[in-house]
Amino acid sequence: MSSPQSPDRFNEDKASFTIRGAGAPDIDAGVAAIRNVLKTLPTRPGVYRMQDARGDVLYVGKARALRNRVTNYTQVDRLPRRLQRMVSQTRSMTIVTTNSEAEALLLEAQLIKRFRPPYNVLLRDDKSFPFILLREDHAYPRIQKHRGARKAKGRYYGPFASAGSVTRTINALQKLFLLRSCSDSFFANRSRPCLLYQIKRCSAPCVERIAPDAYAELVQDAQDFLGGKSTKVQQKLGASMQAASDAMDFEQAAVIRDRLKALTFIQGSQAINAEGLGDADIFALATKNGAMCIQAFFIRGGQNWGHRSFFPIHTAEVDEAEVLGSFLAQFYEEVPPPKLILADRQPADCELIAQALTERIGSRVRIEMPQRGDRTRLIKQAQRNAVEALDRRLAEATTQAKVLRDMADAFGLEGVPDRIEVYDNSHIQGTNALGAMIVAGPEGFRKSAYRKFNIKNPNTAPGDDFAMMREVFERRFGRAQREDPDRDSGEWPDLVLVDGGKGQVSATKAALEEIGVEDVTLIGVAKGPHHGRDGREVFHLPDGREMMFPVNDPVLFFLQRLRDEAHRFAIGAHRDKRSKAITVSSLDEVPGIGPARKKALLMHFGTAKAVKSAALEDLQKAPGVSTAVAQQVYDYFHG
Repeated sequence: MSSPQSPDRFNEDKASFTIRGAGAPDIDAGVAAIRNVLKTLPTRPGVYRMQDARGDVLYVGKARALRNRVTNYTQVDRLPRRLQRMVSQTRSMTIVTTNSEAEALLLEAQLIKRFRPPYNVLLRDDKSFPFILLREDHAYPRIQKHRGARKAKGRYYGPFASAGSVTRTINALQKLFLLRSCSDSFFANRSRPCLLYQIKRCSAPCVERIAPDAYAELVQDAQDFLGGKSTKVQQKLGASMQAASDAMDFEQAAVIRDRLKALTFIQGSQAINAEGLGDADIFALATKNGAMCIQAFFIRGGQNWGHRSFFPIHTAEVDEAEVLGSFLAQFYEEVPPPKLILADRQPADCELIAQALTERIGSRVRIEMPQRGDRTRLIKQAQRNAVEALDRRLAEATTQAKVLRDMADAFGLEGVPDRIEVYDNSHIQGTNALGAMIVAGPEGFRKSAYRKFNIKNPNTAPGDDFAMMREVFERRFGRAQREDPDRDSGEWPDLVLVDGGKGQVSATKAALEEIGVEDVTLIGVAKGPHHGRDGREVFHLPDGREMMFPVNDPVLFFLQRLRDEAHRFAIGAHRDKRSKAITVSSLDEVPGIGPARKKALLMHFGTAKAVKSAALEDLQKAPGVSTAVAQQVYDYFHG
């Protein structure tokens, strides 16, 4: 059997049978489309996708025998109403065959995350999980926070529930093990210790204040601690402190004492006691008024690395066991599973999920439902947290719904907005200019829908905010007009807020009218008469009217939150762009100069400016630079 990560392990047969017509729900047409597909379906394992008349994915499902599973959709009377509605919209199918049902489960989770179909239970979480990375590609390993693809060589510890929990843990680990957290370039250019050494959070290996073997011992201690051997580390530090005290080296004893305090802090910050559990994830589900919450605790090395609440969507008319099973498959599509998963109930396809996860990581994964013993205490705590998180969610949703209704009434909207887009610009005297868009809805911020727009028009004068906003709107809505003129995707805004006053609103309105968009509600948010010092803003409407809300109005607070989030996102994106621009070198433009040769030249000459002014003979002396490359560099800079 091929590896689960192999790109060629799936065989996709795109058997599409699209029915002509308006695409209106028609259960007979849906059944006919499914029967057409059945004629060519094998009985082997695989994944199927239901698609509507536009080709949009309605549902992704897996099967041990594709023909048998898909046949069930033609027996309409036996289907729940949810699936009857899906069949009535189905006009085509895409079939993917796999080597096993376990592989089908993994592919199903990937496709659900990619297409987010409306008839699948969806794990609604826009943030990837943070990890602690202890790098191993340097003589003095570095400890750092990490998100995203795990490409760097080193050991990854996680997942952690939030970036804040990672930051707090890294701060304590720095005090405990004195490992460096700086970048390799910063490390290579130090001639004296930085501030972290002065405050006893680094051992300063950059200037050889610690021997390589002593630093390696600290790294091993950190690996032991993160691997669950905290008692061993604590005993070792205690013995070292006692030895320093006996030798009258009270300064060293005080240093070790502070490290022990950091260890105690980490151990004391655990919300639950999971000693002896090793690596495990704990899940509990709560349901109320049609909403569901799944609470997760992450235990690694017997330490609680935080918990997070998830609120899956599209769960109406879906059994709780099926929701939990679908959640686990999607959750572990991105996060590496531990060897033990504890749940408060048995998920659907429990054995299949365990088998698929086992194949994925190459070691056995167990899914258990504890009924007695210490583990039931952990399950009950997760259940209690799930119920409390769901109660808070429902209370917030009720309050949010009222705020949205009041805002719709105040601005004269046709209904409660489902999608609100907020725009802001960021630049420094016109440099590294970009526009930013954030999206919010009744459930809160939709961070996966955020967008950045680099200002590209050469006719846009540096610092011209009106022209920048105009360019952003022309690109955003011009593309929407081309790709979704019928506005069926749900990605057209019901309300647009721009950070600015009358001028911004006028420029934006003109840009929209030029591309034929005249029915989007547009409102500008500007500082009040006292420049916002009294906590009030002026809202500018396209017809020239101005509005202000009372200081303590919940609608005002909500709109300020939207404006502040757009401002935060725009500033962050601008800083990232500026930082990237700072690291760009003139050597990047030289043909044939890759990262290795660029580094060799910079290490030899010190700066890109020195490379640019170097003589041909000097370029030829640089290590790793051939005569031909030296000539190429010289010719580029000297014509």
